[in-house]
Amino acid sequence: MKKLALVSLKTILFFVGWAICVSVIPIPDTSSAVIWRFWAELIPFLSIIVLTLIFWIIDKRKIRLHLTGKPVYNIALGCVTGAIWLGVSIGILSIIGVVHIDGKNQISMLWLWMISAFLNTIMQEMLVRGYLYQMIKSKYNIVAAVIVSTGLFTFAHGGAFEAGILPVLNVITMSLFMTAVLEYTDSLIAPIIIHFLWNGVGAIILGGVSLAEDYPHLFNIVISGNPLLSGGSCKIEGSIVVFIMNLILTIGFIIAKKRKL
Repeated sequence: MKKLALVSLKTILFFVGWAICVSVIPIPDTSSAVIWRFWAELIPFLSIIVLTLIFWIIDKRKIRLHLTGKPVYNIALGCVTGAIWLGVSIGILSIIGVVHIDGKNQISMLWLWMISAFLNTIMQEMLVRGYLYQMIKSKYNIVAAVIVSTGLFTFAHGGAFEAGILPVLNVITMSLFMTAVLEYTDSLIAPIIIHFLWNGVGAIILGGVSLAEDYPHLFNIVISGNPLLSGGSCKIEGSIVVFIMNLILTIGFIIAKKRKL
């Protein structure tokens, strides 16, 4: 009972501490949308790094964070897996005729928008699959860590609940997919790369994934037809095609992990 209370307290303090930092640290005033967004992503990113370091030191550095193992291999694996995940999803949706590209936009400082999305991705992965995940896994087991991390990830994407059951299931299965990659690689690098490709290329380049409303998109993607297939107002993240891809990739990495043992 004492262990449960301590783990629960650490989890709450870590998550709430991060939320407080994000809420109280002001975003510098600027008339530039892209610079404002950069600061809006940089503050949560720095907050999660500082909190991770503090809690890791409090735990006397006993928790292995698995942040940067095998960087070259995991970057390559992340790029290939992310390209397959997004490419096959978009490809299937294009073939069945529910999405297509219609026009292109001009985006000033596209590189900075992409950096902002990358910072956001690192922050998300460190928040739910960094210190907290490894701490709970070390104190209990992988099942407990997966349940808590998936719950936090789903909570952080609470807007999906307003859209229906399939978008929620896609958030949950995406979290399970990222966790399966983490367990297979013993590093956050591959999940970060995969997640970033989904957000950066899927949202900012293709316009088929939802990010914060002020993020631009280079191409105009038109979504039509059956919402179950196309995703409707949730874009491709509300599509059953993405749900199936999430399941296939999750199962694939779980099997790969078992064969690796």
